[in-house]
Amino acid sequence: MDTLEEYDVEADGVIVKIKIIGGKGVTTTYEVQTPQSSPVTIALLERVRHELITEVAVTTQEILDPKVINKLKDKFRIKAESILTQKITNINPTTRNYLIGTLLQEMIGLGKIEYLLNDPNLEEIIINSAEEPVRVFHKRYGWVLTNIKVESEAQIQNYANIIARRVGRQITTLNPLLDAHLTTGDRANAVLYPISNKGHTITIRKFARDPWTVTDMIVNKTSDTKLFALIWLAIQYEMNILISGGTGSGKTSFLNVCMAFVPPNHRIISIEDTRELQLPEFLYWAPLTTRQPNPEGKGEITMLDLLVNSLRMRPDRIILGEMRRRAEAEVLFEAMHTGHSVYATVHADTINETITRLVNPPLEIPPNLLAAVNLNVVMFRDRRKGIRRTNQVGEFLVSEEGGRITIKPNILYRWKPTTDTVVSFQESVRFYEDLSRHTGLSLAEINKDIATKKEILEYMVKNKLRDIHTVGKIINKYYLDEDFVVKNVQNNKSPDDLLK
Repeated sequence: MDTLEEYDVEADGVIVKIKIIGGKGVTTTYEVQTPQSSPVTIALLERVRHELITEVAVTTQEILDPKVINKLKDKFRIKAESILTQKITNINPTTRNYLIGTLLQEMIGLGKIEYLLNDPNLEEIIINSAEEPVRVFHKRYGWVLTNIKVESEAQIQNYANIIARRVGRQITTLNPLLDAHLTTGDRANAVLYPISNKGHTITIRKFARDPWTVTDMIVNKTSDTKLFALIWLAIQYEMNILISGGTGSGKTSFLNVCMAFVPPNHRIISIEDTRELQLPEFLYWAPLTTRQPNPEGKGEITMLDLLVNSLRMRPDRIILGEMRRRAEAEVLFEAMHTGHSVYATVHADTINETITRLVNPPLEIPPNLLAAVNLNVVMFRDRRKGIRRTNQVGEFLVSEEGGRITIKPNILYRWKPTTDTVVSFQESVRFYEDLSRHTGLSLAEINKDIATKKEILEYMVKNKLRDIHTVGKIINKYYLDEDFVVKNVQNNKSPDDLLK
Protein backbone atom coordinates (compact mmCIF):
# COMPACT_ATOMS: atom_id res chain seq x y z
CA MET A 1 0.00 0.00 0.00
CA ASP A 2 1.24 3.47 -0.91
CA THR A 3 0.71 6.83 0.75
CA LEU A 4 -1.02 8.83 -1.99
CA GLU A 5 -1.19 12.13 -0.10
CA GLU A 6 -0.65 13.69 3.33
CA TYR A 7 -1.90 17.00 4.69
CA ASP A 8 -2.96 18.62 7.97
CA VAL A 9 -6.45 19.51 9.17
CA GLU A 10 -7.26 21.68 12.19
CA ALA A 11 -10.39 21.44 14.33
CA ASP A 12 -10.98 23.14 17.69
CA GLY A 13 -7.31 24.03 18.03
CA VAL A 14 -6.12 20.47 17.36
CA ILE A 15 -4.03 19.76 14.25
CA VAL A 16 -4.11 16.20 12.92
CA LYS A 17 -2.46 14.59 9.91
CA ILE A 18 -4.64 13.15 7.16
CA LYS A 19 -3.11 10.28 5.20
CA ILE A 20 -4.65 8.90 1.99
CA ILE A 21 -3.53 5.31 1.47
CA GLY A 22 -4.11 3.23 -1.66
CA GLY A 23 -2.56 1.51 -4.64
CA LYS A 24 -3.30 -0.95 -7.41
CA GLY A 25 -5.81 -3.59 -6.29
CA VAL A 26 -6.21 -1.91 -2.88
CA THR A 27 -9.23 0.00 -1.55
CA THR A 28 -8.30 3.63 -0.96
CA THR A 29 -8.60 4.65 2.70
CA TYR A 30 -8.65 7.97 4.51
CA GLU A 31 -6.82 7.92 7.83
CA VAL A 32 -7.16 10.56 10.55
CA GLN A 33 -4.00 10.19 12.61
CA THR A 34 -4.80 11.30 16.16
CA PRO A 35 -2.53 10.66 19.15
CA GLN A 36 -3.30 7.47 21.07
CA SER A 37 -4.61 8.30 24.55
CA SER A 38 -3.30 6.27 27.48
CA PRO A 39 -5.69 4.98 30.19
CA VAL A 40 -4.38 7.74 32.49
CA THR A 41 -5.21 10.42 29.89
CA ILE A 42 -8.68 8.96 29.31
CA ALA A 43 -9.35 8.99 33.06
CA LEU A 44 -8.12 12.60 33.29
CA LEU A 45 -10.41 13.68 30.44
CA GLU A 46 -13.35 12.00 32.17
CA ARG A 47 -12.64 13.89 35.42
CA VAL A 48 -12.31 17.21 33.59
CA ARG A 49 -15.54 16.49 31.71
CA HIS A 50 -17.45 15.96 34.96
CA GLU A 51 -16.04 19.17 36.43
CA LEU A 52 -16.98 21.14 33.31
CA ILE A 53 -20.55 19.83 33.45
CA THR A 54 -20.75 20.81 37.12
CA GLU A 55 -19.08 24.21 36.93
CA VAL A 56 -20.03 25.67 33.53
CA ALA A 57 -23.59 26.95 33.43
CA VAL A 58 -25.22 26.58 30.02
CA THR A 59 -28.47 28.38 29.26
CA THR A 60 -31.27 27.05 27.05
CA GLN A 61 -30.50 29.82 24.55
CA GLU A 62 -26.89 28.66 24.24
CA ILE A 63 -28.01 25.08 23.63
CA LEU A 64 -30.52 26.04 20.94
CA ASP A 65 -29.00 29.12 19.29
CA PRO A 66 -26.48 28.24 16.54
CA LYS A 67 -25.18 31.82 16.59
CA VAL A 68 -23.70 31.49 20.09
CA ILE A 69 -21.98 28.12 19.60
CA ASN A 70 -18.54 29.78 19.34
CA LYS A 71 -19.15 31.74 22.56
CA LEU A 72 -20.17 28.49 24.25
CA LYS A 73 -16.98 26.82 23.02
CA ASP A 74 -14.90 29.73 24.36
CA LYS A 75 -16.58 29.39 27.75
CA PHE A 76 -15.76 25.66 27.90
CA ARG A 77 -12.24 26.23 26.57
CA ILE A 78 -11.35 28.80 29.27
CA LYS A 79 -12.70 26.64 32.08
CA ALA A 80 -11.09 23.44 30.73
CA GLU A 81 -7.72 25.19 30.46
CA SER A 82 -8.03 26.35 34.07
CA ILE A 83 -8.89 22.85 35.34
CA LEU A 84 -6.09 21.17 33.36
CA THR A 85 -3.50 23.70 34.55
CA GLN A 86 -4.52 23.04 38.16
CA LYS A 87 -4.26 19.27 37.76
CA ILE A 88 -1.04 19.22 35.66
CA THR A 89 1.03 22.32 36.41
CA ASN A 90 3.73 21.60 33.81
CA ILE A 91 1.47 20.49 30.92
CA ASN A 92 2.90 21.52 27.52
CA PRO A 93 0.73 23.69 25.22
CA THR A 94 0.40 21.04 22.47
CA THR A 95 -0.92 18.39 24.84
CA ARG A 96 -3.19 20.92 26.55
CA ASN A 97 -4.68 22.05 23.23
CA TYR A 98 -5.25 18.45 22.17
CA LEU A 99 -7.02 17.57 25.42
CA ILE A 100 -9.18 20.71 25.33
CA GLY A 101 -10.03 20.21 21.66
CA THR A 102 -10.98 16.59 22.31
CA LEU A 103 -13.25 17.65 25.18
CA LEU A 104 -14.95 20.30 23.04
CA GLN A 105 -15.54 17.83 20.23
CA GLU A 106 -16.97 15.18 22.55
CA MET A 107 -19.11 17.50 24.69
CA ILE A 108 -20.38 20.07 22.20
CA GLY A 109 -19.48 18.78 18.74
CA LEU A 110 -19.58 15.57 16.74
CA GLY A 111 -16.42 13.90 18.06
CA LYS A 112 -13.82 12.95 15.45
CA ILE A 113 -16.33 13.83 12.72
CA GLU A 114 -15.25 17.45 13.40
CA TYR A 115 -11.93 16.72 11.63
CA LEU A 116 -13.86 15.60 8.55
CA LEU A 117 -16.05 18.70 8.66
CA ASN A 118 -12.92 20.85 8.66
CA ASP A 119 -11.25 19.10 5.72
CA PRO A 120 -11.86 21.32 2.64
CA ASN A 121 -11.09 18.34 0.37
CA LEU A 122 -14.26 16.48 1.38
CA GLU A 123 -17.67 16.92 -0.22
CA GLU A 124 -19.73 14.32 1.64
CA ILE A 125 -19.54 12.52 4.99
CA ILE A 126 -21.68 9.43 5.69
CA ILE A 127 -22.25 7.54 8.94
CA ASN A 128 -24.12 4.39 7.91
CA SER A 129 -24.25 2.63 11.29
CA ALA A 130 -22.04 1.90 14.30
CA GLU A 131 -20.95 -1.34 12.61
CA GLU A 132 -19.33 0.35 9.61
CA PRO A 133 -16.49 2.86 9.22
CA VAL A 134 -17.47 6.40 8.27
CA ARG A 135 -17.26 6.98 4.51
CA VAL A 136 -16.34 10.25 2.80
CA PHE A 137 -16.38 11.58 -0.75
CA HIS A 138 -12.97 13.12 -1.46
CA LYS A 139 -12.62 15.66 -4.29
CA ARG A 140 -9.62 13.80 -5.73
CA TYR A 141 -10.25 10.16 -4.76
CA GLY A 142 -14.04 9.81 -4.78
CA TRP A 143 -15.68 7.54 -2.19
CA VAL A 144 -13.18 6.26 0.39
CA LEU A 145 -13.37 4.45 3.73
CA THR A 146 -12.04 6.22 6.83
CA ASN A 147 -10.49 4.79 9.96
CA ILE A 148 -13.21 6.43 12.07
CA LYS A 149 -16.06 4.42 13.58
CA VAL A 150 -18.78 5.79 15.85
CA GLU A 151 -18.71 3.67 19.01
CA SER A 152 -22.45 2.96 19.27
CA GLU A 153 -25.88 3.54 17.76
CA ALA A 154 -26.68 5.67 20.81
CA GLN A 155 -23.77 7.97 19.94
CA ILE A 156 -25.01 8.36 16.35
CA GLN A 157 -28.44 9.30 17.68
CA ASN A 158 -26.76 11.73 20.07
CA TYR A 159 -25.03 13.41 17.09
CA ALA A 160 -28.39 13.60 15.29
CA ASN A 161 -29.92 15.19 18.40
CA ILE A 162 -27.11 17.77 18.59
CA ILE A 163 -27.75 18.74 14.95
CA ALA A 164 -31.53 18.87 15.53
CA ARG A 165 -31.28 21.03 18.66
CA ARG A 166 -29.23 23.62 16.79
CA VAL A 167 -32.18 24.25 14.47
CA GLY A 168 -34.84 24.01 17.17
CA ARG A 169 -36.11 20.62 16.04
CA GLN A 170 -36.30 17.05 17.30
CA ILE A 171 -35.50 13.66 15.87
CA THR A 172 -37.20 10.79 17.69
CA THR A 173 -38.69 7.37 17.04
CA LEU A 174 -41.95 9.13 16.14
CA ASN A 175 -40.15 11.69 13.94
CA PRO A 176 -37.20 9.64 12.63
CA LEU A 177 -36.26 11.95 9.71
CA LEU A 178 -34.21 15.13 9.96
CA ASP A 179 -33.02 17.60 7.33
CA ALA A 180 -31.06 20.47 8.88
CA HIS A 181 -27.99 22.68 8.71
CA LEU A 182 -24.92 22.63 10.90
CA THR A 183 -23.51 25.89 12.26
CA THR A 184 -20.86 25.68 9.51
CA GLY A 185 -23.56 25.85 6.84
CA ASP A 186 -23.17 22.17 5.93
CA ARG A 187 -26.40 20.28 5.22
CA ALA A 188 -27.15 17.27 7.42
CA ASN A 189 -29.72 14.54 6.91
CA ALA A 190 -30.43 11.89 9.55
CA VAL A 191 -32.62 8.75 9.49
CA LEU A 192 -33.11 6.63 12.61
CA TYR A 193 -33.49 2.85 12.98
CA PRO A 194 -35.68 0.97 12.04
CA ILE A 195 -36.49 3.25 9.09
CA SER A 196 -32.81 2.90 8.25
CA ASN A 197 -32.55 -0.88 8.57
CA LYS A 198 -28.81 -1.18 9.29
CA GLY A 199 -28.88 1.39 12.08
CA HIS A 200 -29.00 5.15 12.54
CA THR A 201 -27.51 7.02 9.58
CA ILE A 202 -26.29 10.60 9.09
CA THR A 203 -25.34 12.17 5.75
CA ILE A 204 -23.54 15.52 5.73
CA ARG A 205 -23.08 17.48 2.50
CA LYS A 206 -20.21 19.93 2.89
CA PHE A 207 -20.73 23.63 2.19
CA ALA A 208 -17.84 24.92 0.04
CA ARG A 209 -15.52 27.11 2.14
CA ASP A 210 -13.61 28.15 -0.97
CA PRO A 211 -16.20 28.29 -3.77
CA TRP A 212 -15.48 27.80 -7.44
CA THR A 213 -14.98 30.92 -9.56
CA VAL A 214 -15.08 31.57 -13.29
CA THR A 215 -11.27 31.28 -13.37
CA ASP A 216 -11.39 27.76 -11.88
CA MET A 217 -13.98 26.61 -14.42
CA ILE A 218 -11.94 27.93 -17.33
CA VAL A 219 -8.74 26.29 -16.03
CA ASN A 220 -10.39 22.89 -15.45
CA LYS A 221 -12.17 23.18 -18.83
CA THR A 222 -15.70 23.05 -17.42
CA SER A 223 -16.34 25.89 -19.87
CA ASP A 224 -14.23 28.36 -21.85
CA THR A 225 -13.68 32.13 -22.01
CA LYS A 226 -15.84 32.48 -25.13
CA LEU A 227 -18.94 31.03 -23.42
CA PHE A 228 -18.37 32.87 -20.16
CA ALA A 229 -17.96 36.16 -22.07
CA LEU A 230 -21.30 35.49 -23.80
CA ILE A 231 -23.02 34.68 -20.49
CA TRP A 232 -21.42 37.75 -18.87
CA LEU A 233 -22.92 39.94 -21.59
CA ALA A 234 -26.32 38.27 -21.19
CA ILE A 235 -26.30 38.80 -17.42
CA GLN A 236 -25.06 42.39 -17.68
CA TYR A 237 -28.03 43.28 -19.88
CA GLU A 238 -30.60 41.39 -17.79
CA MET A 239 -31.34 38.42 -20.04
CA ASN A 240 -33.06 35.39 -18.50
CA ILE A 241 -30.99 32.20 -18.21
CA LEU A 242 -31.92 28.62 -17.31
CA ILE A 243 -29.18 26.16 -16.35
CA SER A 244 -30.03 22.50 -16.96
CA GLY A 245 -28.26 19.26 -16.15
CA GLY A 246 -28.46 15.96 -14.35
CA THR A 247 -27.79 15.29 -10.68
CA GLY A 248 -24.25 16.31 -9.71
CA SER A 249 -23.55 17.88 -13.11
CA GLY A 250 -22.55 21.21 -11.56
CA LYS A 251 -25.69 23.29 -12.23
CA THR A 252 -25.61 25.20 -8.94
CA SER A 253 -21.82 25.68 -9.05
CA PHE A 254 -22.08 27.10 -12.57
CA LEU A 255 -24.95 29.38 -11.53
CA ASN A 256 -22.94 30.59 -8.52
CA VAL A 257 -19.93 31.37 -10.72
CA CYS A 258 -22.01 33.36 -13.21
CA MET A 259 -23.69 35.52 -10.58
CA ALA A 260 -20.43 37.44 -10.15
CA PHE A 261 -21.30 39.05 -13.53
CA VAL A 262 -24.30 40.92 -12.07
CA PRO A 263 -23.72 44.72 -11.90
CA PRO A 264 -23.07 45.95 -8.33
CA ASN A 265 -26.08 48.28 -8.08
CA HIS A 266 -28.68 45.59 -8.86
CA ARG A 267 -30.72 44.05 -6.04
CA ILE A 268 -30.44 40.24 -6.04
CA ILE A 269 -32.89 37.94 -4.23
CA SER A 270 -31.89 34.27 -4.12
CA ILE A 271 -34.28 31.50 -3.06
CA GLU A 272 -32.98 28.05 -2.12
CA ASP A 273 -33.95 24.96 -0.14
CA THR A 274 -30.38 24.76 1.13
CA ARG A 275 -28.04 27.74 1.19
CA GLU A 276 -25.45 26.88 -1.48
CA LEU A 277 -24.85 30.14 -3.32
CA GLN A 278 -21.87 32.26 -2.27
CA LEU A 279 -21.60 35.58 -4.07
CA PRO A 280 -18.83 38.22 -4.04
CA GLU A 281 -18.93 40.92 -1.36
CA PHE A 282 -19.70 43.79 -3.73
CA LEU A 283 -23.13 42.45 -4.77
CA TYR A 284 -26.39 43.81 -3.33
CA TRP A 285 -27.74 40.42 -2.30
CA ALA A 286 -30.50 39.10 -0.01
CA PRO A 287 -30.33 35.27 0.33
CA LEU A 288 -33.58 33.54 1.35
CA THR A 289 -33.96 29.86 2.34
CA THR A 290 -37.02 27.70 2.94
CA ARG A 291 -37.97 26.30 6.34
CA GLN A 292 -39.50 22.93 7.18
CA PRO A 293 -42.48 22.68 9.56
CA ASN A 294 -41.88 22.07 13.27
CA PRO A 295 -42.94 18.77 14.94
CA GLU A 296 -46.50 20.14 15.22
CA GLY A 297 -46.58 20.76 11.45
CA LYS A 298 -46.46 24.54 11.76
CA GLY A 299 -44.11 27.27 10.56
CA GLU A 300 -43.26 25.89 7.10
CA ILE A 301 -41.94 28.40 4.55
CA THR A 302 -41.95 27.01 1.02
CA MET A 303 -40.13 28.11 -2.13
CA LEU A 304 -43.45 29.40 -3.47
CA ASP A 305 -43.93 31.53 -0.32
CA LEU A 306 -40.47 33.05 -0.79
CA LEU A 307 -40.88 33.49 -4.54
CA VAL A 308 -44.18 35.37 -4.18
CA ASN A 309 -42.71 37.42 -1.32
CA SER A 310 -39.55 38.24 -3.30
CA LEU A 311 -41.61 40.08 -5.92
CA ARG A 312 -42.56 42.56 -3.17
CA MET A 313 -38.89 43.18 -2.32
CA ARG A 314 -38.16 45.19 -5.48
CA PRO A 315 -35.67 42.73 -6.95
CA ASP A 316 -33.69 43.41 -10.12
CA ARG A 317 -32.52 39.80 -10.27
CA ILE A 318 -34.21 36.66 -8.91
CA ILE A 319 -32.26 33.40 -8.47
CA LEU A 320 -34.25 30.21 -7.86
CA GLY A 321 -32.23 27.24 -6.65
CA GLU A 322 -34.31 24.71 -8.58
CA MET A 323 -37.69 24.61 -10.30
CA ARG A 324 -39.64 21.59 -9.07
CA ARG A 325 -43.35 22.43 -9.01
CA ARG A 326 -45.88 24.03 -11.32
CA ALA A 327 -46.81 26.88 -8.98
CA GLU A 328 -43.15 27.90 -8.54
CA ALA A 329 -42.50 27.75 -12.29
CA GLU A 330 -45.62 29.82 -13.08
CA VAL A 331 -44.61 32.59 -10.67
CA LEU A 332 -41.03 32.51 -11.97
CA PHE A 333 -42.08 32.85 -15.62
CA GLU A 334 -44.55 35.55 -14.66
CA ALA A 335 -41.64 37.40 -13.05
CA MET A 336 -39.71 37.14 -16.35
CA HIS A 337 -42.64 38.63 -18.23
CA THR A 338 -42.99 41.51 -15.75
CA GLY A 339 -39.43 42.67 -16.37
CA HIS A 340 -37.42 40.84 -13.70
CA SER A 341 -34.20 39.15 -14.68
CA VAL A 342 -34.42 35.50 -13.62
CA TYR A 343 -31.89 32.66 -13.25
CA ALA A 344 -32.85 29.13 -12.24
CA THR A 345 -31.78 25.51 -12.49
CA VAL A 346 -33.80 22.57 -13.78
CA HIS A 347 -33.14 18.83 -14.14
CA ALA A 348 -32.68 18.00 -17.85
CA ASP A 349 -29.79 16.58 -19.90
CA THR A 350 -30.23 18.52 -23.17
CA ILE A 351 -31.93 21.68 -24.41
CA ASN A 352 -34.63 19.55 -26.01
CA GLU A 353 -35.21 17.71 -22.71
CA THR A 354 -35.37 21.08 -20.92
CA ILE A 355 -38.23 22.15 -23.20
CA THR A 356 -40.01 18.82 -22.69
CA ARG A 357 -39.65 19.05 -18.91
CA LEU A 358 -40.90 22.64 -18.80
CA VAL A 359 -44.08 22.13 -20.86
CA ASN A 360 -45.11 18.78 -19.33
CA PRO A 361 -46.15 17.82 -15.77
CA PRO A 362 -45.16 18.50 -13.06
CA LEU A 363 -44.00 21.97 -14.27
CA GLU A 364 -46.48 22.31 -17.18
CA ILE A 365 -45.57 25.84 -18.28
CA PRO A 366 -47.75 27.26 -21.12
CA PRO A 367 -45.49 26.98 -24.22
CA ASN A 368 -45.83 30.66 -25.16
CA LEU A 369 -44.16 31.70 -21.88
CA LEU A 370 -40.90 29.97 -22.82
CA ALA A 371 -40.14 32.84 -25.19
CA ALA A 372 -39.01 34.75 -22.05
CA VAL A 373 -35.95 32.46 -21.70
CA ASN A 374 -33.01 34.03 -23.56
CA LEU A 375 -30.36 31.35 -22.97
CA ASN A 376 -30.31 27.75 -21.83
CA VAL A 377 -27.00 26.34 -20.55
CA VAL A 378 -26.79 22.55 -20.18
CA MET A 379 -24.22 20.98 -17.84
CA PHE A 380 -22.90 17.42 -18.18
CA ARG A 381 -20.97 15.12 -15.85
CA ASP A 382 -18.82 12.30 -17.23
CA ARG A 383 -18.64 9.93 -14.25
CA ARG A 384 -16.10 7.64 -15.90
CA LYS A 385 -13.56 10.43 -16.40
CA GLY A 386 -14.67 12.44 -13.37
CA ILE A 387 -15.18 15.67 -15.33
CA ARG A 388 -17.96 18.24 -15.66
CA ARG A 389 -18.51 20.16 -18.89
CA THR A 390 -20.83 22.74 -20.42
CA ASN A 391 -22.52 20.40 -22.88
CA GLN A 392 -24.80 22.78 -24.77
CA VAL A 393 -25.65 26.48 -24.89
CA GLY A 394 -28.71 27.45 -26.90
CA GLU A 395 -32.03 29.19 -27.22
CA PHE A 396 -35.72 28.30 -27.50
CA LEU A 397 -37.42 29.05 -30.82
CA VAL A 398 -41.13 29.62 -30.22
CA SER A 399 -43.44 29.71 -33.23
CA GLU A 400 -47.10 29.24 -34.06
CA GLU A 401 -48.15 26.74 -36.69
CA GLY A 402 -51.83 26.20 -37.47
CA GLY A 403 -52.92 27.80 -34.20
CA ARG A 404 -50.59 25.52 -32.23
CA ILE A 405 -47.48 26.84 -30.44
CA THR A 406 -44.34 24.83 -31.03
CA ILE A 407 -40.94 25.16 -29.35
CA LYS A 408 -37.72 23.97 -30.92
CA PRO A 409 -34.18 24.01 -29.53
CA ASN A 410 -31.47 25.93 -31.35
CA ILE A 411 -28.02 24.86 -30.13
CA LEU A 412 -25.49 27.66 -30.50
CA TYR A 413 -22.52 25.86 -28.93
CA ARG A 414 -21.87 22.26 -27.97
CA TRP A 415 -19.12 20.27 -26.29
CA LYS A 416 -17.09 18.03 -28.60
CA PRO A 417 -15.88 15.04 -26.52
CA THR A 418 -13.20 13.92 -28.99
CA THR A 419 -11.26 17.19 -28.62
CA ASP A 420 -12.68 18.22 -25.22
CA THR A 421 -13.54 21.66 -26.59
CA VAL A 422 -16.66 23.77 -27.04
CA VAL A 423 -17.44 24.46 -30.71
CA SER A 424 -19.95 26.64 -32.57
CA PHE A 425 -22.89 24.58 -33.80
CA GLN A 426 -25.63 26.77 -35.26
CA GLU A 427 -26.19 30.48 -35.87
CA SER A 428 -28.37 32.35 -33.38
CA VAL A 429 -31.90 33.15 -34.49
CA ARG A 430 -33.15 35.00 -31.41
CA PHE A 431 -30.46 35.78 -28.84
CA TYR A 432 -28.46 38.50 -30.60
CA GLU A 433 -31.59 40.05 -32.06
CA ASP A 434 -33.22 40.22 -28.59
CA LEU A 435 -30.01 41.62 -27.11
CA SER A 436 -29.70 44.25 -29.85
CA ARG A 437 -33.33 45.30 -29.45
CA HIS A 438 -32.99 45.42 -25.65
CA THR A 439 -29.72 47.39 -25.55
CA GLY A 440 -29.58 49.30 -28.82
CA LEU A 441 -26.18 47.73 -29.58
CA SER A 442 -25.33 46.70 -33.12
CA LEU A 443 -24.05 43.19 -33.83
CA ALA A 444 -20.54 44.61 -34.32
CA GLU A 445 -20.72 46.34 -30.91
CA ILE A 446 -21.99 43.14 -29.28
CA ASN A 447 -19.11 41.12 -30.75
CA LYS A 448 -16.60 43.77 -29.64
CA ASP A 449 -18.04 43.69 -26.09
CA ILE A 450 -17.79 39.89 -25.98
CA ALA A 451 -14.16 40.07 -27.20
CA THR A 452 -13.33 42.60 -24.44
CA LYS A 453 -14.89 40.43 -21.73
CA LYS A 454 -13.00 37.44 -23.12
CA GLU A 455 -9.73 39.39 -22.74
CA ILE A 456 -10.54 40.19 -19.10
CA LEU A 457 -11.32 36.54 -18.33
CA GLU A 458 -8.10 35.40 -20.01
CA TYR A 459 -6.19 38.00 -17.98
CA MET A 460 -7.61 36.57 -14.72
CA VAL A 461 -6.66 33.04 -15.79
CA LYS A 462 -3.14 34.12 -16.80
CA ASN A 463 -2.59 35.89 -13.46
CA LYS A 464 -4.21 33.05 -11.44
CA LEU A 465 -6.83 35.36 -9.89
CA ARG A 466 -9.30 32.82 -8.54
CA ASP A 467 -10.50 33.94 -5.11
CA ILE A 468 -14.24 34.74 -5.24
CA HIS A 469 -13.78 38.24 -3.80
CA THR A 470 -10.77 39.05 -6.04
CA VAL A 471 -12.73 38.00 -9.13
CA GLY A 472 -15.67 40.00 -7.79
CA LYS A 473 -13.51 43.12 -7.31
CA ILE A 474 -12.28 43.03 -10.91
CA ILE A 475 -15.80 42.64 -12.31
CA ASN A 476 -17.01 45.40 -9.97
CA LYS A 477 -14.16 47.63 -11.16
CA TYR A 478 -15.17 46.90 -14.76
CA TYR A 479 -18.67 48.24 -14.13
CA LEU A 480 -17.37 51.32 -12.29
CA ASP A 481 -14.59 52.19 -14.77
CA GLU A 482 -14.59 50.00 -17.86
CA ASP A 483 -11.88 51.97 -19.69
CA PHE A 484 -9.48 51.67 -16.74
CA VAL A 485 -9.88 47.88 -16.53
CA VAL A 486 -9.66 47.31 -20.28
CA LYS A 487 -6.54 49.51 -20.56
CA ASN A 488 -4.79 47.67 -17.70
CA VAL A 489 -5.72 44.26 -19.11
CA GLN A 490 -4.60 45.09 -22.64
CA ASN A 491 -1.31 46.53 -21.35
CA ASN A 492 -0.88 43.44 -19.14
CA LYS A 493 -0.45 45.51 -15.97
CA SER A 494 -0.08 43.71 -12.65
CA PRO A 495 -3.23 42.71 -10.72
CA ASP A 496 -2.15 45.12 -7.94
CA ASP A 497 -2.52 48.04 -10.37
CA LEU A 498 -5.93 46.77 -11.41
CA LEU A 499 -7.22 46.24 -7.87
CA LYS A 500 -5.88 49.41 -6.25
